Amino acid sequence: MLGLGVLALLPFAAAKAVLPRQTACNNSPDLCSKSYSEITHLGAHDSPFVRDASTGYNSAGNQYYNTTLQLDAGVRMVSAQVHKENNEWHLCHSVCEIMDAGKLSTWLSEIKSWLDDNPNEVVTVLLVNSDGASASELHSEFQAANIIDYAYKPAQTSAPSSWPTLQKMIDDGTRLVTFVASLETNTVAPYLMDEFTYVWENNYEVTTPGNFSCAPDRPSSVKGNLATALSSNRMFLMNHFLYQTSILDIQSPNATYVGTTNAPSGGAGNLGDAATKCKESYGQQPNFILVDFFDKGPAIETVDNLNGVSSATGRRKLSSSTQESSASTYSNVFKGLVELVQSAKEGANPSMGEWVWVGGDWGSLLGGGISM
Repeated sequence: MLGLGVLALLPFAAAKAVLPRQTACNNSPDLCSKSYSEITHLGAHDSPFVRDASTGYNSAGNQYYNTTLQLDAGVRMVSAQVHKENNEWHLCHSVCEIMDAGKLSTWLSEIKSWLDDNPNEVVTVLLVNSDGASASELHSEFQAANIIDYAYKPAQTSAPSSWPTLQKMIDDGTRLVTFVASLETNTVAPYLMDEFTYVWENNYEVTTPGNFSCAPDRPSSVKGNLATALSSNRMFLMNHFLYQTSILDIQSPNATYVGTTNAPSGGAGNLGDAATKCKESYGQQPNFILVDFFDKGPAIETVDNLNGVSSATGRRKLSSSTQESSASTYSNVFKGLVELVQSAKEGANPSMGEWVWVGGDWGSLLGGGISM
């Protein structure tokens, strides 16, 4: 009787074995068969520069969560500025006196650990090569992070007409795509791709919500010429973040308006409308969308809409940001200054650059009586 019972269960076991496996690539099974250049990747602008308690709520910070949490939540492009500091390659915001997020190799190690733990995800790194690091110097940083085995190596040194599918990149173990803006002669590390050979961008210095544009801005060879940009086979990176300018003409990320800037609809300069406009202009969706404070909006909603993803899997849901300091009770009067003073009271030692930078967050005096 026991034998018959086992035999009776065999059809059910067989049926279960032949069910198709729904493996998600970049949080969705629907994306596995699509090429890297066919989808939109959500990007965290200045990913390692975090505005939270660990940085004393530094007004230069572009994100509320660190890179690991960004990736957990669905970000698939992370960008950073590379500067030379004390003969080491660091991640610094404009200058290291304003904000220093540590060594490049340490940040790359963080990304490597995340890739280790998430085998079905393809991640893009965009390095802004502020101090002109050579390919050899950057290669050494990647070696120190032990991340090179994940690196995707292009088949050619010019923009291809097509890229592999996400599934192909996952199967090949080449799940890290790296662009550098910009990179001189590179004969030692083909995985380090000069950004503007493969990518073009719209304008990134926007201080008014109504000034977001789809027009090509970089590289100079495609500036203002959409037909040239589209025919070059380059992918499109859509910058969509807003700056505010202080009385000292210092630009800082505009955190006050970001709920609208990153929104899927509604309000001047919202991300959803801007992305739709660019898609209509190009006849294809943006390949990358780079935003500040990615969790606001939330920006991922627009990216999912562009990718046709309705039920993403494997993402970590982040709680509402609690990074706002007690400065919010001051009705944004000298907000950045109050935050920095508060951090100093708590034992921080702000640099001279940070004291200058807080000018980017003043707002208005005397309840709006004097316009700044």
